[in-house]
Amino acid sequence: MSSTTPDVTTIVREKYGEAARRVLELAPQDTADAAAASCCGPVNSCCGGAAFNGTVDPITSNLDVNGETDELPNAAVLASLGCGNPTALAELREGEVVLDLGSGGGIDVLLSARRVGPTGKAFGLDMTDDMLALARRNAAEAGVGNVEFLRGRIEEIPLPSNSVDVIISNCVINLSGDKRRVLAEAFRVLKPGGRFAVSDVVVRGAVPADVRRSMELWVGCVAGALEEQEFRTLLAESGFTDIDIEPTRLYRSEDARAFLQESGINVEANLAAIDGKFMAAFVRATKPAPTPAHASLAAP
Repeated sequence: MSSTTPDVTTIVREKYGEAARRVLELAPQDTADAAAASCCGPVNSCCGGAAFNGTVDPITSNLDVNGETDELPNAAVLASLGCGNPTALAELREGEVVLDLGSGGGIDVLLSARRVGPTGKAFGLDMTDDMLALARRNAAEAGVGNVEFLRGRIEEIPLPSNSVDVIISNCVINLSGDKRRVLAEAFRVLKPGGRFAVSDVVVRGAVPADVRRSMELWVGCVAGALEEQEFRTLLAESGFTDIDIEPTRLYRSEDARAFLQESGINVEANLAAIDGKFMAAFVRATKPAPTPAHASLAAP
């Protein structure tokens, strides 16, 4: 898959940039109107793959806990292109350092910053300049000081080893053309005992080749999704333990119909073949901490 990385990276950057620019161009009153009209506003597809038609798609709709985003800028909510709510599921604690891979407009970073409190910190990592500009604007508007947005790719995280307590991500790892490298980097930057807690789209079973080949669906968080057992295997090979994949939403055939139509795929030929194969899932894993025996040997 790594041979496709340049194309995937370019397309994802363009789509994310387009999504961010659309939100940045909206006047404050426009973002309020858009948020009232739709929980997804002008961006209706996970990761910005679909047209900006203001509709609610099955991936991004109804993800946040009631009232959780009430105090966030409308622009942060409008630019939320995820498939889950990792900040609500990751059990963040006061004083922890959190890293959001593919932080987009910053909604999960801002929510994480609240949960870890003033003694903690939330980093957001994104490769798209427009998204970073939007996220920084949202953080300033929200008055949140314990956040920092970094420019970079999730395959090359610009943070030191053993520096992060929790890694979150919201429907982004599936967009990478080198997922093994992403997981290896996540393992590297986590502290011993650190937690990997991400929302992502996961596949159960075989998927038609046409769907896998569709770059538009890839950017829509579908074609790049890992098969469930493959995800477990890659996590284990990266060094993680306590691996768990918990389904949070199963996408049925009518959900898939919208994906196929938007990408020009033959609907009737593929609909039955992917019914129930894609799910939003919360993926947990842990970077092992040294055993007491090893810790005592390492002490001076």
